[in-house]
Amino acid sequence: MEKITDDKIRAGLEVLKNLHDSKLLTQLNSCVHCGLCAESCLYYLTTKEAKMIPANKVDMVASIYRRYFTLTGKIAPGLVNARELNDKTIDELTDLLFGSCTMCGRCVKHCSIGVDIEYVIRTGREMLASMGYVPESLQATVDAALESGNNMAISDEDFLDTLEWMEEELQDELNDPKAVIPLNQHGKKVLYTLNPREPKFFPLSISAMAKIFHAAKESWTLSTKMYDITNYAYFSGNPEHSRIIAQRMYDEMQNLGAEKLVLAECGHGARANRWEGPNYIKKAFPETITSVELIAAYFKEGRLKADSNLTEGVVTLHDPCNLVRGGGIVHEQRYILKQVAKDFVEMTPHGTDNFCCGGGGGQLAMDYNDRRMQIAEIKAEQIRKTGAGIVVTPCHNCVDQLSQINYTYKLNVQIKTIAEIVADALILE
Repeated sequence: MEKITDDKIRAGLEVLKNLHDSKLLTQLNSCVHCGLCAESCLYYLTTKEAKMIPANKVDMVASIYRRYFTLTGKIAPGLVNARELNDKTIDELTDLLFGSCTMCGRCVKHCSIGVDIEYVIRTGREMLASMGYVPESLQATVDAALESGNNMAISDEDFLDTLEWMEEELQDELNDPKAVIPLNQHGKKVLYTLNPREPKFFPLSISAMAKIFHAAKESWTLSTKMYDITNYAYFSGNPEHSRIIAQRMYDEMQNLGAEKLVLAECGHGARANRWEGPNYIKKAFPETITSVELIAAYFKEGRLKADSNLTEGVVTLHDPCNLVRGGGIVHEQRYILKQVAKDFVEMTPHGTDNFCCGGGGGQLAMDYNDRRMQIAEIKAEQIRKTGAGIVVTPCHNCVDQLSQINYTYKLNVQIKTIAEIVADALILE
């Protein structure tokens, strides 16, 4: 990591100084150090290290604020635990804010006075980003999206080849040449998006959603120009990069004249587009919903029918943090699973209190793999206790992490998205 300079310090302090309201100051001064957040955090529960307690991560950011923006901190920093912004502090901050937090928000739910700890972590990451201290592998993911249009730098040729292959598979399965994956079609009702993990690693998810659209007789299209739902700049802490990526999605909606933006199964992608996107670009997005909400609506409207007998074994659900705690989508996925599975059991805890899988906050894009899989044991035990043979989650980031958990902790389960389990149980006329 490059040594800190006066210019870097100034850039970092500008982030704390130039916030447009008093929210950060309120959060930094509100913590009463009750410790309730400790028992909510995967990192503290796994390591039992005091530095992993979310309140202590908040205090790391607060200590810098006190040092440079309060009179006591400037005159007698030792009295108020005010920290210099130096190389040692930067190393600790990077390890705690990037390497020891999935930004799952569970600590916020358990905070006795409602401190928005996740917001403070994001602000701390923004400060580090302004100084050039984003972990290299996470920044590379953002750079790939900025340069190529998707975070895995998938070429247009490879993307089109994958879609052509999936369309052929879909037509063979349904014995229907009208079952297509439409591309770049103007004036459709739905513009659908993808997580680049789908064309790269999980192409069957694409054909599963295409099968659902075909069964529901939906008017839809994919864009080959801007299909990436993800926005890893939300995790890296760079607001300008976040804005560029969000603006591209908005522009493609306008370009294709679609009525509705439907967000693929990606927790942070749903949050970054639906809730954060309008803030990034300073204008309202067109109508935006998740595919989970859309599929639930299809069932309620009678546009989809399923045979739950086609789903064999016990099914459980992993709730993605950004979709559930951060987006309020709790009941739709449960309604869907009751249509397609005879034996659905909940994890303990579940819903808005569910534990993160360990892959959020950009962890899958950073080099903290040993720690990431260590904290994942909590999720492994949650799954094991359900006795389920199928774990469903409406997030491809979670699918990737759960797949690694499945292998590491020898759970011997199937990992599926909502679209995949629905497609397997559909009754087609």
